[in-house]
Amino acid sequence: MGASEPLIRPLVVIAALLGGTAVVLGAFGAHALQERLTEQALATWHTGVQYHFIHALALLLVAALWAHLANGWAAASAVAFVIGILLFSGSLYALALGAPRILGAIAPLGGTAFILGWAGLAIAAWRS
Repeated sequence: MGASEPLIRPLVVIAALLGGTAVVLGAFGAHALQERLTEQALATWHTGVQYHFIHALALLLVAALWAHLANGWAAASAVAFVIGILLFSGSLYALALGAPRILGAIAPLGGTAFILGWAGLAIAAWRS
């Protein structure tokens, strides 16, 4: 087993947990919140779930390619995807549930983390 291979397992576990959480939150929005939220709030919730799930899969992609990308850029990419989910999707979930609108200022930070994650993945691939 190579030096970087032990890092694959935690990445896959985190990606799987985030993916499962996205499914649970999507179902929660579709069933439990459908009658309680406005159409706009449900759309906000759905956007949070969509980006959450896409970036859980992106994290899984980093884990799958880890042996070929095992460098600091791949690790930075993985961290950025997790931070993006927490900030972007998390703020959208909170907004949909009625949090103060000022919380919407956090979403662009999460979006920036997503962009940095994809850029980090590109750099990791380029340098491998």
